[in-house]
Amino acid sequence: MTKHIFVTGGVVSSLGKGLTASSLGRLLKLRGLRVTMQKLDPYINVDPGTMNPFEHGEVFVTDDGGETDLDLGHYERFIDENLSRGSNATTGSIYSAVLAAERRGDYLGKTVQVIPHVTNEIKNRILRLATDDVDVVITEVGGTVGDIEILPFLEAIRQIRLDVGRTNVSYVHVTLVPFIGPAGEQKTKPTQHSVTELRSRGIQPDAIVCRSENPLPASLKRKISSLCDVPVEAVVNAADAESLYDIPLVLHEEGLDAVVCRQLGFDEAVDLSSWRALAEKVERATRPVRIGLIGKYVSLPDAYLSVVESLNHAGFHHGAKIDIDWIQAEDVQGLLVEDRLKDLDGIVIPGGFGERGIEGKVAAAGYAREHDIPCLGLCLGMQVMTIDYARNALGLEGANSSEFDPQTPHPVIDLMESQREVTDKGGTMRLGAYVAELVPGSQVADAYGHAVVSERHRHRYEFNPRYRSRFEASDFVCSGSSPDGRLVEFIELSTHPFWVGTQAHPEFKSRPDRPAPLFRAFLGAALSRAEGRNPHLIDLDSEPAAKS
Repeated sequence: MTKHIFVTGGVVSSLGKGLTASSLGRLLKLRGLRVTMQKLDPYINVDPGTMNPFEHGEVFVTDDGGETDLDLGHYERFIDENLSRGSNATTGSIYSAVLAAERRGDYLGKTVQVIPHVTNEIKNRILRLATDDVDVVITEVGGTVGDIEILPFLEAIRQIRLDVGRTNVSYVHVTLVPFIGPAGEQKTKPTQHSVTELRSRGIQPDAIVCRSENPLPASLKRKISSLCDVPVEAVVNAADAESLYDIPLVLHEEGLDAVVCRQLGFDEAVDLSSWRALAEKVERATRPVRIGLIGKYVSLPDAYLSVVESLNHAGFHHGAKIDIDWIQAEDVQGLLVEDRLKDLDGIVIPGGFGERGIEGKVAAAGYAREHDIPCLGLCLGMQVMTIDYARNALGLEGANSSEFDPQTPHPVIDLMESQREVTDKGGTMRLGAYVAELVPGSQVADAYGHAVVSERHRHRYEFNPRYRSRFEASDFVCSGSSPDGRLVEFIELSTHPFWVGTQAHPEFKSRPDRPAPLFRAFLGAALSRAEGRNPHLIDLDSEPAAKS
């Protein structure tokens, strides 16, 4: 029977429940168990797709087109499994399903209430993942114990223990043990109050993960054990780590996976060799490379979380330490006057929506093109690269995307004809995984090593095929297209070290031990530029990087 692990959080938000759950998932996979994961979010939005990135960070996209919470990115990167839209459930989506069922008459005229109707829907979302090919479902409950909006979720996961049996459920609670400077002490009282609140909802934690700045002494673990009614070996300390990829090793050393496995009846041995090798690779990544990230949400790095992690993954592969220069897109044109971008080893132009900062992104793409700076454009980034080339290389004055200038004389980026009649903007989105065929011998094909690839998308506007022949008469290469040839998926310049754009979001499929091919190739080009400009940075004793 499929087992369930529920991860809750207390005291404050942003403690790292998602990373704790992901790390535990990886440890269980290293024991040979089949793991899937899920996030329950208490906000009333149906999904995060319409939320401002300043509110919620990036929107992570699954293969099946689900617009989900960014924690699903952590899940996929750690457990190395492709999740689905069913791995993210919000209060909004749950209430929408309940109200739709009520309108259909599914409840036979009964009064619709939080218990049992809402809680049953929550349980259905959880149990739906417990298929025959899954040993463990790890479910993270968003928010903080004590928040009014997560009460239905807590009630639902309490009931599941009765539904599937006590030995098939484990509750892991993540709390904070703060250090109070004036007292010079770490304090357990917030953890005690948080566990008391959780127990008042009928849930006794089986393990407590204590987040702290510094390691906890054994005496505090014993105190928490005594006052929270948890065995001392189940009081796990997750002190701040150098790298987030150290967290699984920290939690293993503290015994979290052993505690959970004993309770759930798993006795498989763990093999940490592959993850230890990754951690060592992270530690050895020291070759400096400076990457400019041109965005309009740069004051909140979580808005580009998967992009940053993909750069890090490529850095692990090449032994490089990434120094990201966060550049506000609206400031680029002023920075060009100061010639500031010349010191960058590479430029990434990520995705986004809306007109703000577009001209700065176009200018950055043009600067990279003219000065042979490696440049990787993602989704909107590919579109602004196309706009730059149309204006400044092909002489198409006023070229633009019809998204930003409906009256442009040259809409090199435009809606497809089939999308124009759709009044619901969500209906015009390309969401999820799409296949592309690559041009043999292109930089993109060399990076992937395959003729046919699949990447995830999240966009509305496309390269305008009416202009394709004009582009391809130059050194601009449409290096990847949809199987029917209608949609341009990848572009590059044949005369540039690396000036590549993709309509997709390859960052969503990157893994720490298997970086996204385009990021790997881009960083290789950026390192060549860095070490060409600074030969003394080349470490002659280091192992040569794998060919990109």
